[in-house]
Amino acid sequence: MPTSDDTGTRDEPAAEPEARAERSEQTLLEQLGGISGLIYSTLPVLVFVPVNTLWGLTAAVWAALGVAAAILVWRLVRRSPIQPAVSGFIGVGICALIAYRVGEAKGYFLFGIYTSLVYAGIFLASILVRRPLVGVIWSVLNGHGSTWREDPAFVRLYDLATLAWVVVFGARYLVQSELYDTDHTGWLAVARIGMGWPLTAVALVVTVWAVRRAGHAPVGSAKSAGRHAAR
Repeated sequence: MPTSDDTGTRDEPAAEPEARAERSEQTLLEQLGGISGLIYSTLPVLVFVPVNTLWGLTAAVWAALGVAAAILVWRLVRRSPIQPAVSGFIGVGICALIAYRVGEAKGYFLFGIYTSLVYAGIFLASILVRRPLVGVIWSVLNGHGSTWREDPAFVRLYDLATLAWVVVFGARYLVQSELYDTDHTGWLAVARIGMGWPLTAVALVVTVWAVRRAGHAPVGSAKSAGRHAAR
């Protein structure tokens, strides 16, 4: 039987799925801006609420935009990936505009509240139609194809990972919409931060677990590996 020494590259196909899974895990975090990006995303909110209390809504809007712009410039200076910072700046701009149009500080949180509802619905719908979104995204990122959908064990793994995101987005919507309706702006900020990157980290842990359990199997042995991963 030939060994890895006979070909020089015999071990590479077995290691390739693991490498793809690890790249996918890194990409998931990179899309969120890394750990620093998750933390930076809380800064505009930390500034917005106290400035609104001290100097009013207009000052708070400009302060939040200023912080978001400063983060974007900082990432440019450090030559860090700027896509998360650009998205964050646009998001802060939308939130600030809504708050200004509503005429109340709590309007700043409306965009995030209803975005969470939409995301929860999309992720839940993907489970119901047997196309769990975590699995779909992973297959696009690493070019694994749709083979995983043929094995119920793989689908269950990605169902669980996708369900974790449904819980995160659903919890954000339920808690923050209640705080919005009861005019608890300060607690809205606390909930926005507390249910932001900490819950995202939990969902990422579940996602990474599913990707590693399913992604380490070669495409040709998907069914046997899927049954093993489900046990």
